[in-house]
Amino acid sequence: MLPYQIEARSSKSMAPSIHFEMESDKSNTHSSLHVVMFPFFAFGHISPFVQLSNKLSSHGVKVSFFSASANVNRIRSMLNDASTTQIIPFNIPHVEGLPPGVDSTADLNPTQSELLKVALDLMQPQIRTLLSQLKPHFVLFDFAQEWLPKLVSELGIQTVFYSVFIALSTAYVTVPSRLPEPGRYPTIDEMKKPPPGFPQTSVTSLRTFEAQDSLYMFKSFHGKPCVYDRVLSGLQSCSVILAKTCDEMEAPYINYAKSQFKKPVLLVGPLPPEPRPDQLEEKWAKWLDKFEANSVIYCSFGSETFLTDSQIKELALGLELTGLPFFLVLNFPKVDVSTELNRALPEGFLESVEAKGIIHTGWVQQQQILAHKSVGCYLCHAGFSSVIEAIVNDCQLVMLPQKGDQYVNSKLVHGDLKAGVEVNRIDEDGFFGKEDIKRAVETVMLNINEEPGMSIRNNQRKWKEFLLNKDIQNNFIKNVVKEMEAIAGISSI
Repeated sequence: MLPYQIEARSSKSMAPSIHFEMESDKSNTHSSLHVVMFPFFAFGHISPFVQLSNKLSSHGVKVSFFSASANVNRIRSMLNDASTTQIIPFNIPHVEGLPPGVDSTADLNPTQSELLKVALDLMQPQIRTLLSQLKPHFVLFDFAQEWLPKLVSELGIQTVFYSVFIALSTAYVTVPSRLPEPGRYPTIDEMKKPPPGFPQTSVTSLRTFEAQDSLYMFKSFHGKPCVYDRVLSGLQSCSVILAKTCDEMEAPYINYAKSQFKKPVLLVGPLPPEPRPDQLEEKWAKWLDKFEANSVIYCSFGSETFLTDSQIKELALGLELTGLPFFLVLNFPKVDVSTELNRALPEGFLESVEAKGIIHTGWVQQQQILAHKSVGCYLCHAGFSSVIEAIVNDCQLVMLPQKGDQYVNSKLVHGDLKAGVEVNRIDEDGFFGKEDIKRAVETVMLNINEEPGMSIRNNQRKWKEFLLNKDIQNNFIKNVVKEMEAIAGISSI
């Protein structure tokens, strides 16, 4: 039974009532710090909040996790067995056009996903009521709840903007100096260039198609604030900024963000994933066992990044050209998957690669696949959690970013960290061909005794050692807990 039983009310103007039940303490608590986690309703955001909850809980911090009811089971499955995190569910208010019972972006198209922000804005009264009863020291909130700091300040609660994006993304896109002048959003040409004062690093510009994609940040939907305005307001009005990064990887961008916002910026580190206790499904293990160590390419773009038919064709043909075995995961919006797959793949492709290729749609055990001895390369969208998973599993990184922060993630890994390679693309529209896929894979998988492949492998090995150093990673969390206790005026036990 949950320690908090929520009675949901149907009217959006009414807050839920919360009933507390006593339950025995399941942890060896050594901190009286209490934090609320409140991510946006997208699992690309929920997952890093859960990761951090696991880490904080292991250091004795009391964690209460806010999310919509339909997300609870999946969140619970992501918590460590030893975690004492308590999940507090609530119902999302009805918004015209938003399907009932859908509580995350996973089952929504882009238009409907924007309505989740509208629904979130309507939840302010019930969030205030919950927080007034819980009385945590801090609320860790996400990009879409820019109204939260003002709402809870009179309750004596401090707010932490938890950025699940790398510091480079914040430094390049969502700092105050990004606006060319007050009240005017940047053009494509202006977005190609870094903001004033940006540090001198390998990141010098965005390509045309990347800058075009970034303009989404400045677009308003349903009369609501755009993403840039939400993020900037949240960063400026919070008590503390918390970032899922570290100085070792991003010092120039972290320092630039500090100079822009002039408030405490705490670093939890990159949060490498814990090894999964469950075994890889037998049918995939048997297939992978047929191949030599480090020879298989695993290719996936996550559950909410979809390639166009033409991109799928070039990708598939490029994988075939490498001559290496591959495991390709393709996902599509909520449509007839078999029809989409048959249309997107080249004619006769499934038959021609039957001996050495798997094409799968839907969920797979990604961490276990990457950990298999035969998998040596991960071709992905450069979501940063995927990047970290690749490095800790000693899989060479080939990056093909598709949207949003994926573009700057790839620039950081390819340019600054020099731990992966990005697929070459045309500046204007981002087109890539099968030969571009082939060349990128060959750089890190076949030309390993030549440059730049040799340097990339050496650098990746260095970052793997850093990420798997438990003392280093544990100290990030330990230091964050101490700093948050100090800000809250709590004496460590």
